[in-house]
Amino acid sequence: MKNIVGVRFRKIGKIYFFDPKWLELKKGDNVIVETAQGEEFGEVIVPNKKIKEEKLTEPLKNVLRIANDRDKKHYDECKRKEKEAFEVAQKKIKEHKLEMTLTEVECKFDNSKIIFSFTADGRIDFRELVKDLAAIYKTRIELRQIGVRDEVRRIGGNGVCGRELCCCSFLKEFETVSIKMAKEQNISLNPSKISGNCGRLMCCLKYEEEVYTDKLKRLPNIGAIVKTEDGNGEVDRLETLKEVVRVKFKDGDGYFYKKYNAKDVEIIKNNVKEELDKEEIENKKELEELEKLEEDDAKNSKL
Repeated sequence: MKNIVGVRFRKIGKIYFFDPKWLELKKGDNVIVETAQGEEFGEVIVPNKKIKEEKLTEPLKNVLRIANDRDKKHYDECKRKEKEAFEVAQKKIKEHKLEMTLTEVECKFDNSKIIFSFTADGRIDFRELVKDLAAIYKTRIELRQIGVRDEVRRIGGNGVCGRELCCCSFLKEFETVSIKMAKEQNISLNPSKISGNCGRLMCCLKYEEEVYTDKLKRLPNIGAIVKTEDGNGEVDRLETLKEVVRVKFKDGDGYFYKKYNAKDVEIIKNNVKEELDKEEIENKKELEELEKLEEDDAKNSKL
């Protein structure tokens, strides 16, 4: 078993594990830790605890010390410098007429570099901007292009559910979301109802995907011909979570419908009936644009 503590460097951000050595730390303590990029100032989120070493993906870096008054003063100075650098960079971006939106500035605790995060459509030639900023701050300058989801995470806000956005409260990493997930969950295919504050598909569409995928494997397709205690009919609708199917039967010149547990019907021919939802037809163009944005984000994240 390995003694660890969990440290976070931003209010909303990933929690990283460190070796506290002999230090006994409690939640809320400010600490100076060793990282691959030098010393960093962070806050203890997970106090001392023991975990199995096989759960650790890589050797732990060390907690160097509990932050003292000098460390805290330097951290506050870094925060002040970030605000100033943000304003300076904004002016320089306008001077160079760059099509980019500055979202955040981060000064490393050890003064090794300043990171400027921004969003933009496509690639930006910011070489002259970097030269100007390096001349002003006499340190290494890094410009980092981020996605719109990261931008909203930094801004914060509430979702349509009324709660704080997932990306601002607990979500550590963004996963690819698709229109197919909304279809499988029988959610309205109205872009305004399945898009988040970032203008992308809501991250929560991913949460129950595994459950729906597993249940759909045990259900017949819509359009399948099935055998029931009332005779043969065609599957007309699915209640996926309940594993219930609605079957349509021919009744003279009309039809009647009846629901069955999926385990009580036998598939004769598992046809697939492709039919577009009314909302899907009405919002076809907007849905296609949403899908394209998701694909572009996925490609950019791999660059």
